Amino acid sequence: MFIEITNLKKSYETGEVVTEVLKGVSMTLNKGEIGVILGPSGSGKSTLLNIIGGIDRSDAGKVLVDSEDITTLKDDKLTDYRRDKIGFIFQFYNLIPNLTVGENIEVVSNISDKPLNTDEVLKAVGMLEKKYRFPKELSGGEQQRVAIARAVVKNPKLLLCDEPTGALDFTTSREILKLLQKVNKEFGTTILMITHNGAISDMANKVFKVRSGEIVEQFENEVILPAERIEW
Repeated sequence: MFIEITNLKKSYETGEVVTEVLKGVSMTLNKGEIGVILGPSGSGKSTLLNIIGGIDRSDAGKVLVDSEDITTLKDDKLTDYRRDKIGFIFQFYNLIPNLTVGENIEVVSNISDKPLNTDEVLKAVGMLEKKYRFPKELSGGEQQRVAIARAVVKNPKLLLCDEPTGALDFTTSREILKLLQKVNKEFGTTILMITHNGAISDMANKVFKVRSGEIVEQFENEVILPAERIEW
């Protein structure tokens, strides 16, 4: 298993109130697969993704990623883990506004040990011709394409997507999902995505339904739907 999570727990304290966000989550995902964590707002899916990505820490449980137990890593090693193994794609792009498309990609490329070629990645996401544009000159869908390129250029073993289509219209969303499937196939990147949109689960190898901090259902799709055929 590329990702193996066992009895993961996380709580937050607000004054005297303790809120359990994750209540013993266990899940696995194979290398090269696409996984979708499906659930409503407040279900704990973002916290789960942040722990897998090394942004947040759990209170208990174990998280193995590529055979490495990240729950035992000290802060400096956790930084190395995020830099070397993880690519992040967020709902709101987080591009640097005063850098061009190419420069936004190269910022990440320059700190990676084995980065992919910037132009090749931009070509793969259909943004090579806009390499010298600034984010404000791009549509929302184009900015998300650049965000995907930025995450992919570092050649991560795991791509984590936090509601990557949440700010996009239907047509653009489907194009972005199609692009993620392309990245998965062309680069062999394992992808784990969180969403509240149940239709997106049709493109995944494995689906995890989360409610109130627990996985209430998980299953593997016998037939994986191409993104261009997804409807909602």
